[in-house]
Amino acid sequence: MSPAASILAASPTLSQAPYWYLTRSTGITAFVLLTVSMAFGIAATHRALASPAWPRFATQNLHRNVSLLSLAFLAVHIVTTIVDGFVTISWWAVVVPFMSDYRTLWVALGTIAFDLTLIVIVSSQLRRRMSVSLWRRIHLTAYAAWPLAFLHFLNTGTDAAHGRFGIWVDIGCAGVIAAALAVRVVAGDNTPRPLRSLVR
Repeated sequence: MSPAASILAASPTLSQAPYWYLTRSTGITAFVLLTVSMAFGIAATHRALASPAWPRFATQNLHRNVSLLSLAFLAVHIVTTIVDGFVTISWWAVVVPFMSDYRTLWVALGTIAFDLTLIVIVSSQLRRRMSVSLWRRIHLTAYAAWPLAFLHFLNTGTDAAHGRFGIWVDIGCAGVIAAALAVRVVAGDNTPRPLRSLVR
């Protein structure tokens, strides 16, 4: 029996470990939503997807709403991971990197990704109270948050770390980001001026 098959056979059922399944499912969902949010964020700054039928503000609204949804799933992922007790992860490890004894490096990358994502989302909600240049500098940290989340998902959970279906989720999400970046490069420097109503 292959290692992956052995792990699958040893996995508890949903009734035996509901928190474990909830942790896995919300983690995967949060990562997929973060990827979608990142792709919309890249598209929102260029005219590549803009048209009368799909105005830029619609892309921006989707970007913001998907980001908030990803944060909600991420919060459930974190809480269920700690409550489950399948692995020992303290509440400190949620916000302070390298505080987890379990897969310290990979959990720390997830912690840093969470911190950066939280900073980006909170600053976006407060963007009317800060300068455009400061908001943009903070928002650029999203480009660091996604690859950290990618590595966390790839190396921490059983769904990707042992060659199971999670690896295909990772590959698919990487393809989405690569395609979005390719569109941005092809579009060139077509960044429109910020809408006054959005940056006041």
